[in-house]
Amino acid sequence: MNFSGIIVGAAVFLIIGICHPAVIKMEYEWGRKSWWVWLVLGIVCTGASLFVKGYIISTILGGFAFSCFWAILEMFMQEKRVLRGWFPENPKRHSYYESKRNNHNNT
Repeated sequence: MNFSGIIVGAAVFLIIGICHPAVIKMEYEWGRKSWWVWLVLGIVCTGASLFVKGYIISTILGGFAFSCFWAILEMFMQEKRVLRGWFPENPKRHSYYESKRNNHNNT
């Protein structure tokens, strides 16, 4: 029996499960300006996946890399969800959200 597909599938499932709340937390704490963290992680993991000898680990690193790239988009979408009131905003960044709302209403 070959369990590599099950192992990779489970790993990617866990990666997605970790990335989603991480995006929410990062947007809450630092805002969308922290998107570059996901870019650096994605590039590093992409490079690492090219040089790792084991195909299962290489595949998991590739899955994590592209989950990081997807998280960049999610950072911007998360800010929109906060502005719509679907997620709580960080009270320390209230003035930022208010200026975004005012700019959106003026256009």
